[in-house]
Amino acid sequence: MNIRLATELDQTAWDAYVLRHENGLAYHQYAWCRAVYAAYHLSARYLLAEQTGRICGVLPLIDFKKPFVGHSFVSLPYCDQGGCLADDPLTASALLARAIAMSGEDKVDSIELRQLGRQNAISCQGQTCRKVRMVLDLPASSDVLLSGLKSKLRSQIGKPMRDGLTAKLGGLELVSDFYQIYCENMHNLGSPVHSRKWLESVVHHYGRNARVGLVLTPKGEPAAGGIILLHGKTVSIPWASSLRKFNTMNPNMLLYWTFLAFSSEHGFSRFDFGRSTPGEGTYRFKEQWGAYPVALNWQHINLNGQRNSVDSQLSGVRPNLEKIWMRMPIGLCNSCGPLVRRYVSL
Repeated sequence: MNIRLATELDQTAWDAYVLRHENGLAYHQYAWCRAVYAAYHLSARYLLAEQTGRICGVLPLIDFKKPFVGHSFVSLPYCDQGGCLADDPLTASALLARAIAMSGEDKVDSIELRQLGRQNAISCQGQTCRKVRMVLDLPASSDVLLSGLKSKLRSQIGKPMRDGLTAKLGGLELVSDFYQIYCENMHNLGSPVHSRKWLESVVHHYGRNARVGLVLTPKGEPAAGGIILLHGKTVSIPWASSLRKFNTMNPNMLLYWTFLAFSSEHGFSRFDFGRSTPGEGTYRFKEQWGAYPVALNWQHINLNGQRNSVDSQLSGVRPNLEKIWMRMPIGLCNSCGPLVRRYVSL
């Protein structure tokens, strides 16, 4: 078995392997590392394993440095899932061993793997994430999907349309309007925003495998928006936001219905709502659509003898930081947010 660093010349073969692997998702595609570099100048350490000239495993890693804090390989930053895809556990373990050896050469403190459940089980000691991924199995048509929803949910979907709200799907031309919604929503949540360049880079590099959705009020005001990524039979939604001032119009329900209807009508069989904590509000929102939980197996492998990651050490003070951020002027948050968000891997 030969394990080496992938180059852009390997992109087609890399993506073909990810596409045929049962656990491959849009985030595993080579476009993710290209977008990360274009927006934040973070370098990729994408490892691929070959057997008799054929790819038998991949491990996408991003070289993630936090000033004055630490240096990690993350698989993958800014999304819920990444980690290793391999034909068998032996190949997965060999890829991890190579990553650990490479981390010594680059003086890396830790490796973060965001695996799906027990896929390609890797023997290592690390912290496990209690988050889940919420997945909905889609029927062959939006009519069948709609008829299978509870009457209350169907009413919530129909209300914004009866009230004159409209939805549209597009590409880069809609990112600017979505970004305005995203910034206001994240400020209300007390969280720093990504740069607009990051969202533009993702949509650009995924090309026809990305869609931007927008919901407009009868006056043409953007009320909700999101981005979906298409891969094989699965659609993933890394970002979605709506404005609180329009909550009574249910724009968020129309947004998600638009994405789900598109996915069903275009032959996709699964919709990945992204991560949630069981029992919390976002979990219940996704569950009402019929989504079910799939365990995430996030591992933080310390290579320098430390017991806890910096992120876990900050978890206790995060609520206070969120309150401070919410009180800051939104203009200042939007200017400073991308400078902070670049160094937050989640």
